Amino acid sequence: MSDTVPSSEPSNTTSSETSDSSPITSTSTEHKPALRRNRPGTKLEDAYQFPHISLDQIDSAFAIQEYLQSLIRTNKENIDALVELPPGQDKETWQYEHLRQLCLELNYLVIQLEAECNRQTCPDMKANEWQYLCAAHQTPMTCCAIDYIVHTLDGATTLLNSQKYFSSRITIPETSLKHYQSIARRLYRIFAHAWFHHREIFEAFENENMLYARFLKLSDRYELMAKNLLIIPYNNNVNDDNQDTHNNESSELFKTTPVDDTE
Repeated sequence: MSDTVPSSEPSNTTSSETSDSSPITSTSTEHKPALRRNRPGTKLEDAYQFPHISLDQIDSAFAIQEYLQSLIRTNKENIDALVELPPGQDKETWQYEHLRQLCLELNYLVIQLEAECNRQTCPDMKANEWQYLCAAHQTPMTCCAIDYIVHTLDGATTLLNSQKYFSSRITIPETSLKHYQSIARRLYRIFAHAWFHHREIFEAFENENMLYARFLKLSDRYELMAKNLLIIPYNNNVNDDNQDTHNNESSELFKTTPVDDTE
């Protein structure tokens, strides 16, 4: 009995028969939306080179996040458009995605701050005359500025990803909304420390990313920060009357003693 060897000869099936019976061929003409993803190995300068589309065109579980990031890449200078609530969307969910994005982008500021912000140059977390205690410990305590900043970002990120408080990215429980102001207040201190103590780094970062301008607009639009806590002076785009009021409110709140950061 001879062994059976797989034949290398072509099949007698005609090409038309193969075309009719192949599921791959029969579905190859179906229209599919372009995949909005960067291919492995894509260079940074070539990344995200797909056009901006409306939110209702994005078929993804993370549609709002992807839409917001696309808006930022398209025109980060248009701050009003970035914070404007998209039609038909829930404003609490929109704020949630903005806070997540702020935490993400602030990490890039931290990388730049590390060049000169350390235990020796900034042994305490200060913003001008304010000093803050770090709530990342069992008992609030003094941290050097860079540790405080890292702890703050870690804490905010952990809270925003908590299944207890934010189990869904579609609807936000009313009981969790109280955390928005707390997160915004602590993130603001990172900007404030950079502005008062690392001005060149702050300005270079802001000129490139306009992250603080977006934070201010978001906070103003959705009342995330009390105005008397905004201790960074307004820029020249704000009229003199508003700037004087803002600075007067801020100067009354300057602290020389540590501020407990547990709230």
